[in-house]
Amino acid sequence: MSLPIVAIVGRPNVGKSTIFNRLAGERIAIVEDQPGITRDRIYSKSEWNGREFHLIDTGGLEMGVQDEILDHIKNQAELAIEEADVILFVTDGRAGMTATDEEVAHLLHRSRKPVVVAVNKIDDLKHEDSLYEFYQLGFEYVIGMSSVHGSGTGDVLDVLVSQFPDKVEEDYDDETIRVSLIGRPNVGKSSLVNAILGEERVIVSPEAGTTRDAIDTPFSHEDQSYVLIDTAGIRKRGKVYESIEKYSVIRAMRAIERSDVCLIIIDGERGIAEQDKKIAGYAHEAGRAAIFVVNKWDAVEKDEKTMDQFKRNLRDQFQFMSYAPILFVSAMTKQRLKQILPTVLLAAEQHALRISTSVLNQVVHDALMTNPPPSTKGKRFRVQYATQVSVQPPTIVLFVNDRELAHFSYLRYLENQIRIAFPFTGTPLNIFLRNKRD
Repeated sequence: MSLPIVAIVGRPNVGKSTIFNRLAGERIAIVEDQPGITRDRIYSKSEWNGREFHLIDTGGLEMGVQDEILDHIKNQAELAIEEADVILFVTDGRAGMTATDEEVAHLLHRSRKPVVVAVNKIDDLKHEDSLYEFYQLGFEYVIGMSSVHGSGTGDVLDVLVSQFPDKVEEDYDDETIRVSLIGRPNVGKSSLVNAILGEERVIVSPEAGTTRDAIDTPFSHEDQSYVLIDTAGIRKRGKVYESIEKYSVIRAMRAIERSDVCLIIIDGERGIAEQDKKIAGYAHEAGRAAIFVVNKWDAVEKDEKTMDQFKRNLRDQFQFMSYAPILFVSAMTKQRLKQILPTVLLAAEQHALRISTSVLNQVVHDALMTNPPPSTKGKRFRVQYATQVSVQPPTIVLFVNDRELAHFSYLRYLENQIRIAFPFTGTPLNIFLRNKRD
């Protein structure tokens, strides 16, 4: 199930990025007392009273001003508004309501999304009276707050969470493998869906941004049920924005949350881009099984070394995902497409693999005996017991004498030894340390 999305919007220099950092619980957005410093949306995950949600920070809206950068900011904000479930409209209580606030409010009324107005910079009692003029904007919820001091933040979060859509349970059984196709726009995700299904079930176009919403396509293959989640690029009112590459991230995040296995689609013709690493990183951090699918391989000029060179480059760029298989395919010519579903099935099985405690402890014991951990200031790191506590992804807890003695490189060695015994193909492996005395 995907998480609700809150978009933070407003005119420049009202404190949106400071609010974003406070709600996100860390200093992510660049904060500077200068209008227009946040030019692109920034994403984060947050939680309040047990409800997790995504935050999107946007650049300041200056309506009616002709400027290329300002147009770009407006496009970005409109895309964020379209994607959001709830909008946090930030205004400046010290400056009072402005004509730009009224124009932004008009834009938000057209969106028909729930809107919470945060009147920022209400730092003391003398500014509280300025709160009431903002009710003229026509929204039900108007709350005073101070992003710098934190006052009113809880009230804002309470109202935001109350406006989230009800949780909707998906109508798929536990045996169905949910597979999302994620990646930059126009890498061939929709074409791969059609090629896998063998029929035209979704719209395919060479123009980036044809698939507006995620499309679920249930099907079965060799008695196994699957759901393909296609999340291609974004198109709005017939116009594909230049910022489409960045917008693909939020689509990918929502699809990843609903997936068991992510197919990370790479454009073999254009090569690896920074956006590919960002999107793949979300799948890794979410603990989903993953497979790299290099599409359009038929269009690549190659010799007998090209595939190995591409594979080495991909492994070098994605060192944190060495567990993910790599497939080279072509949706156009159907080259190697038959490898995809068996690899998906393997990754899903490994993602749900559970190891017996006795076997796991024997593997860890053998690893410790083969390569004992180094001693630090006369003390040596020791693992006294190992157990797997969950699956999807497989998660192992090591009970140790002192987790402060564990060096990152040695933990990587232990993970590698566990993977030699149990490959965990296609899935991340979480290893946590717990002091035995705790």
